[in-house]
Amino acid sequence: VQLQASGGGMVQAGASLRLPCAVSLSNFGRYLMGWFRQAPGKDREFVGAVRWTGLSTYYEDSVKGRFTISRDNAKKTVDLQMNSLRPEDTAVYFCAASGRNDPNARSPSDFDAWGQGTLVTVSS
Repeated sequence: VQLQASGGGMVQAGASLRLPCAVSLSNFGRYLMGWFRQAPGKDREFVGAVRWTGLSTYYEDSVKGRFTISRDNAKKTVDLQMNSLRPEDTAVYFCAASGRNDPNARSPSDFDAWGQGTLVTVSS
């Protein structure tokens, strides 16, 4: 397994959760790392991504100001910190790696490797 996401669980609205993703890809620093989520019956949607050095990130509008993505290239990890969670954030969350040199990758087809997903359930 090249990407392993964990940390999911059931929380109440307003709570925080941190999802770590351990990556075993060689040349980790060459991959733009993203997070996606998929709610039941819906398409997989982009959450956000962190560019190669970790100095810049970009997010889907509904999570801006609440979610933060960070990476540690030495440890080969990428984390999703989720604050002020809402019931509509309920989904399976996936970490993904893109080796396509696109600094604004956000489509699932832009990403080459995927983790298995971790379920986050937010109750009202």
